[in-house]
Amino acid sequence: MEKLMGFVGATVGSLAGWYLGELVGFTTAVVLSMVGTGFGLWAGRRLTQRWMES
Repeated sequence: MEKLMGFVGATVGSLAGWYLGELVGFTTAVVLSMVGTGFGLWAGRRLTQRWMES
């Protein structure tokens, strides 16, 4: 479950970063997409860990 939620979080974070960065330019979109992927992966796995503890 943790890996699945990490994947979902990474996908959502990547999309959010891409669309925000696209407002500025292509290179910014690529960079923010990578940042969003990392943040989404972290958030998805952390959410799952907290959910499994309770």
